[in-house]
Amino acid sequence: MTATAHALIGASLALKLANPYIGIPAALISHFIADMVPHWDAGTNHRKKTKLRLQIEATADVVIGFVLVFLLFRNHVDPLYLYSMVIVAQLPDWLESPYSMLGLNIPPFSTVHALQHRIQSRMQLPWGLVTQVVSVGIILVYSLWGL
Repeated sequence: MTATAHALIGASLALKLANPYIGIPAALISHFIADMVPHWDAGTNHRKKTKLRLQIEATADVVIGFVLVFLLFRNHVDPLYLYSMVIVAQLPDWLESPYSMLGLNIPPFSTVHALQHRIQSRMQLPWGLVTQVVSVGIILVYSLWGL
């Protein structure tokens, strides 16, 4: 999933799980569950992209996620806990980035890459983005409005 999707899921969990001893592990687990949903992200078709393009897309994705989390959740959750949950929900991608962006084929980066590669379920545009919008939309509606 995109970093934005992981960020919004992590923020939603922060809102619903106020106890960090439960919330932080849930945010980490949410990353792997979310990546099992067929999706598109910056890494889709990464071999056809330049490293610069991949870095720009990934950076923009992270920034968009942080901004949306701020706009939607800033009045609902303590900012330290909120962004801790966002970062933990994105953590496997952060740990994989030295492998994918810098070619550091050493643990823990290569280990996280291997794990993520096994569970990823990629899908081309537009449907790979539609699955995320629907999945994350349902989570946001539940967490923010309790429907």
